[in-house]
Amino acid sequence: MKTSSPRPLRQVAPRSSPTLEDLAVAAGVSRSTASRAINGGDRVSPEAQAAVDRAVLDLGYIPNRAARSLVTRRTSSIALVIPEPDVRVMMDPFFAVVITGITEALRETDVQLVLLMSRTDDDSSRTLRYLRGGHVDGAIVVSHHEADSWARSLAETGLPTIFIGRPWDAGSEVTYVDTDNLGGGRLAAQHLAGIGRRRLATVAGPADMTAAVDRLRGWRTGLAEAGLPEGPVVHADFTTDGAAAAARRLIAEHPDIDGIFAASDLMALGVLEALQAAGRTVPGDVALVGYDNHAVAETAPTPLTTITQPMVEMAVKAGAMLLEEIEAPGSHPEPVIYSTELVERASTSVAPTASAANA
Repeated sequence: MKTSSPRPLRQVAPRSSPTLEDLAVAAGVSRSTASRAINGGDRVSPEAQAAVDRAVLDLGYIPNRAARSLVTRRTSSIALVIPEPDVRVMMDPFFAVVITGITEALRETDVQLVLLMSRTDDDSSRTLRYLRGGHVDGAIVVSHHEADSWARSLAETGLPTIFIGRPWDAGSEVTYVDTDNLGGGRLAAQHLAGIGRRRLATVAGPADMTAAVDRLRGWRTGLAEAGLPEGPVVHADFTTDGAAAAARRLIAEHPDIDGIFAASDLMALGVLEALQAAGRTVPGDVALVGYDNHAVAETAPTPLTTITQPMVEMAVKAGAMLLEEIEAPGSHPEPVIYSTELVERASTSVAPTASAANA
């Protein structure tokens, strides 16, 4: 069977920005065929596809994204929804790590990331209208609260969605990536009990966030397993200033505590600040455990013992899962839970001082 040689490209006068018409002329095909070839449409012969591909390279043609979306019904963008105030998003390194991970997942694609910050009721409504409006192909939601109802609202839109952290209203069709927060809280209690601390307390996260609730439940489980009483619990808002204020109340009301678990590393920095202001040494008087294993844990004035949360890996996974859901709508990848480990540093490295042991 005789095969035809590749059709030579027609010469087109050079332009700074070649048009679709230029591409069609150079490839020797109709404008509609050229459009289908560059946008992944069907009914394009292998010969025509090859001619268009060669013309794209020869001309340096850049597809019109708006026109392409009309063919593929894709926007080539996804949203990262963070239901938190702007100030917290900009100040908390947790969110920078999330953005880094998602960007890494998108590196080999043409998909762009759109950041949506939404905390008030009005902001939430506006954000949902935007997501329903076909502006993005999917969404990743992080740092959600009990009252946000993102899982239910987004499920009703049919928009592919992945959560980082288990949402409150997680149903069978809600997909999320999370860390074993129960296990992490339990590890913190086991470690403090294991180094001889007996009067333990925790600065827990917000009671309307599943991560904080699960870490507190794990902490209580670990204390019970060690035969220790539950001890004082104060709540803060996952910020350094909020934890410092909570820790000051804790120290004033319970001056005999010799071990504290803070539900995040940023909160642990606030606890460390309050302890130092009260004249308590760490770890001599009070041993301290954080959560996340952020870079701040290692660079703190007293390096923090902490529970790992592989946020970059989790964010990369969330991005990959969302791309999978976009390519295969309705596939609903199974939730992924990452295990936790304890990283020991100076904040728990010595036994209690004699004064603390006899208090």
